Amino acid sequence: MGRRRAPELYRAPFPLYALQVDPSAGLLIAAGGGGAAKTGIKNGVHFLQLEQINGRLSASLLHSHDTETRATMNLALAGDILAAGQDAHCQLLRFQVHQQKGNNKAEKAGSKEQGPRQRKGAAVAEKRSGAETQREGVELRVENLQAVQTDFGPDPLQKVVCFNHDKTLLATGGTDGHVRVWKVPSLEKVLEFKAHEGEIEGLALGPDGKLVTVGRDLKACVWQKDQLVVQLHWQENGPTFSNTPYRYQACSESGTFLGLGTVTGSVAIYIAFSLQGVFLCGCCSCCVLGLLL
Repeated sequence: MGRRRAPELYRAPFPLYALQVDPSAGLLIAAGGGGAAKTGIKNGVHFLQLEQINGRLSASLLHSHDTETRATMNLALAGDILAAGQDAHCQLLRFQVHQQKGNNKAEKAGSKEQGPRQRKGAAVAEKRSGAETQREGVELRVENLQAVQTDFGPDPLQKVVCFNHDKTLLATGGTDGHVRVWKVPSLEKVLEFKAHEGEIEGLALGPDGKLVTVGRDLKACVWQKDQLVVQLHWQENGPTFSNTPYRYQACSESGTFLGLGTVTGSVAIYIAFSLQGVFLCGCCSCCVLGLLL
């Protein structure tokens, strides 16, 4: 028998690069796009309402935010503020969910975006630009805040972004190997230093102010501001597998579980301290290693 396929919750109308979940609001935020290439593939951030209906999880599209020529490649969430990595820039977005009084009539517009199936009886209103979709009785508004260039390599690209625990600071990393830390929401730069030779693949800000970074140079580092505290190098500290290239790929701010993803689409979840498997799905032939705080 073949591998059992999970039921489809949502199909994005664009290449999907980033996901965030807001448990307090019951929102799934999905982002991506075709970039600046004139392929006809749109760029956007979709906000979906998650609900349990008859014991099954359902997603209803609340809002489709148009990001014009910029595909969102990475996301971080802090309350009602999103940090979106778009090319070499970080764009802050603020979103608000409002319960509308009275009933709104369904109004169908010209948007041909393929999104999640609407629940039976759900009324949808879409602007002709395709920039907004609403479920009856619920309105979600998105406001562009500050934006700043965060990477300055030859082919600049912001690859990772994260907030600190009190949501007052934002850290970014990209192809030039520099970590930059910014105030929220002004995006005033407060710290910059060279962390890796080449691209930064992952970073995380700990509650004690420490910063963890991993890069394509096979190194994983812990920093106190711009001072190196400890460094791991895969070829020196990692397990040896003949003829198999491995590198540190991601950071996690949770020290309880370790999630692995593969290029084949397989996923696995392990208990961090024992590496006991909690959830395994498919073949983990090309695992991503997460470094835990």
